[in-house]
Order: sequence, then C-alpha cells, then structure tokens
Amino acid sequence: MSIKLNQLMRRHFFTLLSFFIISTTIFAQNIQSPKDFLGYELGTRFTNHYRVVDYYQYLAKASNMIQLEEYGKTNEHRLLQIAYVSTPENLANLESIRKNHLANAGIGTSSASADKAIVWLSYNVHGNESSSTEASMKTIYELITSKKIWLQNTVVIIDPCINPDGRDRYVNWYNQVASVPYNSHQKAKEHDEPWPGGRPNHYLFDLNRDWAWATQVETRQRLKVYNKWLPHIHVDFHEQGINEPYYFAPAAEPFHEVITDWQRNFQIQIGKNHAGYFDKEGWLYFTRERFDLFYPSYGDTYPTFNGAIGMTYEQAGHGRAGLGIMTDEGDLLTLKDRIAHHHTTGLSTVEISSKNVDKLNAEFKKFFSNKDFTYKSYVLEGNQDRINKLTTLLDRHEIKYGFTANTTIKGYDYESNSQKSNKVNNALVVSTNQPKAKMVKVLFEPNAKLSDSVTYDITAWSIPYAYGLKTTASKTLVSTNAITKDSIIFNSDYGTSPAYIISWNSIKDAAFLSRLLKNKFRIRFTEKPIVYDGKKFDRGSLIITRSDNKNIANFNTSLADLANSSKIIMTKIGSGFSDNGVDLGSPDIKEIKMPKVAVMSGKTTSSLGFGELWYFFEQELKFPVTNINSESFSANTLNSFNVLVLPDGNYKEVFNNKQLQVLKNWISRGGKVIAMKGALRTFEGKEGFGLTKKEREKEDKKNEIISYAKSERKNISNYITGAIFKTKVDTTHPLGFGYNDSYFTLKLGSDAYDYLKKGYTVTYLEDNNVVSGFAGYKAAKNIKNTLVFGEQRIEKGSVIYMVDNPMFRAFWENGKLFFANAIFMVNNNSFEL
Repeated sequence: MSIKLNQLMRRHFFTLLSFFIISTTIFAQNIQSPKDFLGYELGTRFTNHYRVVDYYQYLAKASNMIQLEEYGKTNEHRLLQIAYVSTPENLANLESIRKNHLANAGIGTSSASADKAIVWLSYNVHGNESSSTEASMKTIYELITSKKIWLQNTVVIIDPCINPDGRDRYVNWYNQVASVPYNSHQKAKEHDEPWPGGRPNHYLFDLNRDWAWATQVETRQRLKVYNKWLPHIHVDFHEQGINEPYYFAPAAEPFHEVITDWQRNFQIQIGKNHAGYFDKEGWLYFTRERFDLFYPSYGDTYPTFNGAIGMTYEQAGHGRAGLGIMTDEGDLLTLKDRIAHHHTTGLSTVEISSKNVDKLNAEFKKFFSNKDFTYKSYVLEGNQDRINKLTTLLDRHEIKYGFTANTTIKGYDYESNSQKSNKVNNALVVSTNQPKAKMVKVLFEPNAKLSDSVTYDITAWSIPYAYGLKTTASKTLVSTNAITKDSIIFNSDYGTSPAYIISWNSIKDAAFLSRLLKNKFRIRFTEKPIVYDGKKFDRGSLIITRSDNKNIANFNTSLADLANSSKIIMTKIGSGFSDNGVDLGSPDIKEIKMPKVAVMSGKTTSSLGFGELWYFFEQELKFPVTNINSESFSANTLNSFNVLVLPDGNYKEVFNNKQLQVLKNWISRGGKVIAMKGALRTFEGKEGFGLTKKEREKEDKKNEIISYAKSERKNISNYITGAIFKTKVDTTHPLGFGYNDSYFTLKLGSDAYDYLKKGYTVTYLEDNNVVSGFAGYKAAKNIKNTLVFGEQRIEKGSVIYMVDNPMFRAFWENGKLFFANAIFMVNNNSFEL
C-alpha cells in the first residue's frame, strides 16, 4: 500500500513540476529581456538611471516574482529602490519570512523557524564603476526566467544602483564625448574622466565608506531597509583598474576578530563556486589579496559585522574603461565582458546560498547568540550636542542604549589609557546585551585588534575618540534608566536685558551663529573667561547685545524664537558689569563680522576633501559659501572674499611664484587662508610663510638586502594608516575655543611639520604614542613634537594650517569645531578688504 502511495505521490509531484515548468516558460516568454525593453544589447551603450528604473518597474508589473520598494531619493532627486525577487508564494509571505529571519538575530518574537536564505545584491555604489548596474538587469531577468528554481527557498534583494547621482554624472559625460564606434586607445578622451568623476555622490562622498557613519542621505535611507532584513549574504559590486582581473571572496587579512570561522569558511565555498564558472570560461581571477575585512564602514564589513557573509566583487574597468579599452597587455576589455563577469558571480552567489539554506540560518543565529566580550558596557559623558548626535547615529543602526543614574563606573578610561573609577551622572550607556552586540564592540572598543598591518583603509575609528566624549569601558553590565527625550528649550522675552550670552562648545552653537549672521544680527565673542550671576562662560562664548542690534525689530522676541528653534540656551546678562573677568565693553569682546568664504574646487583639489567641506557648509553649518574653480582661478578673484579654504590637494599649477605673491598680498590686507592637509605643501618652505617640514633623522644604513617580496612590509614603517594620537591644545587661542587642553586627532598620513616659529602652535603632538590603530615606527618617531593645527599672522591677515583633516568623512565630530573656529573666531577682521 505504501509503495503504491509513494508512486502516486511521485507521479503527482512530477505532473505538478511539469505544469510549473511549462506554465512558467510560457510566462517567461512574455517578459521582455533588457535588450527587448531598452532597444539595445546590454554592453553596447550605458543605460541612464531613469531607464534602469523603468525596466525594474516594468518587470514588477510583468512578473509576479518581483516586488519593488522605493526607499528614498538622492540629493539630485533620483529614485532609490530595491527589488524583492522570489517565488509568488514567498513574496505573498514576505513579512512572515522577514520576521522569522530576524528572530534568529534576537529581534522580534516570531516562534516559527526561518527556512529561507536572504541574499542582498548591491550595485554601483561608485558611480563610474558602471558595469554592475547593467549586470543587475541581466541578473534579475535570468532569476525570474531560467534560474527561478533557486528562488523556492531564497529571497533575493537587489539594489540596482546605490549611487544614481554619481552614475548619471559618469554616463552623461561618457555619452557626450565617446566616439562612434568607441575608441579603445587608452589616450582617447572617453577614457579620461574629468574632475570630480562619477565615483562619489552629489556631495562627493565615497558611499562605500559611509555605511557606519551614515552621513549621506543615500546611506541613511538604505540603512532603514537594510536593518529590516539583516541578510545572510551581502555582495557589493565594484570595479578596479583596467589591468586587474576579477576579484572575489575569500577576502584578505586582516579580518576583524568578531568575524566567525563560519563566515570565513563560507567565503571560501562561495569563491570556489565562482571559480568553477570562471575556469569553464577561461576567465582570470584572484582571491585573498588587497581587500580585507577590518574597517567597519564598507559594503562588505558593515554587513559582516551584522551577521552576513559580506563580500566585495571587483571587476576590471572603472571609469577609464568606457565601452571598450585596450589593457597594457594588449587585450580588449569591453563593457560586455564586465557585465558577463558580474552577472556570473551574482547568479553563482544566489545558487550557493540556495544550496546552503539550513546552514546559513543556523550560523546566522549563532552569530547573534555569542556575546562573550571583555567589555560589557561603554559609558559616555560630555558635550550634550555630541551625545545627541551619537544617539542619532545609534538610532540609525538600531543599536539600543540608555542612561545611568548617579553612580561610579570602574573600567578602562579612554582619556588616560588606564583602569580608573569614574563618577558619572545621567551618562549614555551602550552595552553588548543586545542583538547588535558585535557592532557595538567594533564601533566602541578603544583599539581594534589588528592581525595584519597592511590594510586597505584607516585602522582606527573608535567612536569615543571621534566624538570627543569622556568614556569608560566596563567589564560588567551597567544598569540604565529609561531613555529620556530632549527637553524643550524655552528662552523667554527678557524685556530690557542689555545682552545675552551663549556658551561655545559644539557645532550646534556654530550653526546657531551662522543663523544669526544670516538674519543680520550683530554678534560678539569673548576672548577671555567671563562670569555673570555666578556662572562662568569660557573663551569663545557668544554675546548678543541690544545696543548692537537696534535694527532688529522686536529684538528680544526674534532672538528668543531663533534660539528656541535651534535648541540653544541663552543666559540673560542683567548688567554690562561682570561678576568677574572682562565687562561687556572690553576690547577682549570682539565682533564677528560676516565671513565671505570661498572654497577651492576643481582638478587641483581632492574631490573627497572638497566634498567634505561642501557638505559641512550646506548641510551642517548651513552657511553660504562660494565654490570657485581652480582651473579658472586667479588670486585677484579673492577681492570679493575674506576667507579662502584650500581643501586637501596639490596646488602647484594654481600658485606659481607670481600667484603666491598676489595671494600673500591679499592675506596681508586682512585675508584669511585655511589650508588643509596636502594644501600645506603650497606654503611649505616658501618665503614669508613660517611652515617648515620636519626632517627625518638620518638612520645608519645597514648593509642589508631586502627581498622584493618583503619590500612592501619594510616600507610600511614609513606610513601611518589612519591612527589616533593624543594632542595638546592651547585653549587660549581662538582656534582652540570650546576645547579642553587635549584632543584626539585622527592622523591619516606621515606628513610632519615643525612647531610654528612665527605664529601660534595651537594643537600639537608632544609625544608619538599611538592611542589606537597602526603607525609605522619610523613615521611615528618623526611626528613627535610636531604641529597639528596652527595660525600664522601675516600683517593684518592669517594662514591657518591644518595638518590633520578634522572634517574627515564628516564622522570625526570632535574635530569640526576647530574648523568653525577657523572660519568665525580666528582673526575675524572688523574691516572690509
């Protein structure tokens, strides 16, 4: 009886399967391929973003195996969307699948077993690495036609273009200049992309380094969806130089220590699956080199630290390749080739995931179950604005936190680099007793364990140092109260008060100052401490007097409204006569004139360095600036401005001897230059500028032979790859207003300059002890007793030297006030140029 039953069941199964295959084949014939829909074969031209959107929206209507979700818009108003790809049955139960999956991460209360693989494929995070979006269209089409059997137990999430603004910048340029047919010669114009290139987004940020810091609108909107799913697999599709073959997992060392053996081993399995397809076609590839899994803000590491198998796939091409280019070896690399390779690894990833559903779910659950960490809680105190910014970041990552009562915390003290007991009250607590425990460890630990000093990016990023917060790492869990919401700031109309005073210690204060200046208020600041009604206000505190603002209608009410909406607390000054310190009429209380700021852009500047400043002025400070093009720049252009900001870059072509002299004359009349990082070389050793590079001590050359294979590791002794150092700050100088006498700087290179002999050395390194990250011993030795930030006066004007970049990737919150001080406080002249 059972044999007959089994035969009947088997016959019934094959009948249903045949019906499914026949019906879906007929259905697939009615779905247009990318070629049919777009009107051209993929790889014969680049597809504008709006046409990619059109194709995905067409597929969602034509197929019952796709659901689209619009998750946001870019700065240039382009659509951000993802596609869910699976069987109709799975899509009908998508929310249940999601909840069952997240229960394995300890999120939610679903009791049903998770039995699907969740695979997320992200394309075109770098806009000019353009083959991947093209490949995404081919991949989604094949998934719903010829490869749908994998979707029975798998949900594939496809983001066809993470960076539409950058992609269209590249595609539009290429379509304007490309020959017909394309020219494959490397020197052809179509292979020489102009500044700033299509790689970054609108604000010229590298979105592949923004996952953890979430400064950009694309990242912030994407994280809301990503954290709804926390996939098992995440792939970030990229391109590299034209002479490199294809790279896929497994990744290179160093691996961060939170990465599990399973995550490492399954990368190998995935790589071998890809290799089978590549070997069959005779395509070259490499693994386990260059691309490590350490820095937490990549599209492979961030997912990895959140339980996924996170991977980068790199195809030869980049912005140089166009539709086709001859490599140095004389091979023709075409867009069709690039699409084929990304398409193959995309499908191979889905395939192997579908074959390992049970293991993926079991190991994903183990990842979130293991919370055996040295430090259980991180307790942070300090400037409330930075605390609020940090909690906003934690909310974006869905990391839980709370606040302590009045208590004493024993543990590792970040400031002193030692074990201490610290009294705290209402301090922020972030603990590891939560689903995102490993991400907490990665972001907050004082010094990440580095298994290999050769890395692809910075080696230090610890949030307590980045945000400038007094922090204790405790080996025991610290109990917390319920989260308290920000209290409503209420400044009332104080009637006939002669003045108001506002503390100066955060970017929120600087943004308020910007707002006051734009609303035509006259503002002063104090260069010396001042005491009113028993309360001390430090240097830099803002003072708004009634007598200065007679032109402002309803002065008190207007000022109070601005302060309230900016969440700024003002203190009434009842008399110009202070309790202690200077009085309101003192020469040490100076007016802040409206700065007229120009920021250099163009091919002589780092696009990323410029983008950081552009974003800061527009999105954080909300202060008007003029971006000027270095290619048409003349120092005489500056007569309309009194502040010039030079981002990181190489300005040899801009400031020859003649133009440098014109610039110097402009400075001497009261102009102010803020030079950042590489821009300092413009002034190094030049007559009239007091900046000198520190010469390295000559070493005794030993008669030793270094093998070619070891030369890279020998050279890293000369480099600093994003390490944190503790510096001293002169808090009496306007550049240091709002700071304590120490500051943790993120040093991104080994450039070292002597203390200013003619000028003010405001922030400096007295020693060379690395707080966190890697610094080669030769480079570290050379930065002892060197400049970090300083000011040189040239007659009526100033040059402000910023050796380190306090605006780096917009995430080093504690550095931003130095830059605001440079704009508003340092030598702010009371006259027009």
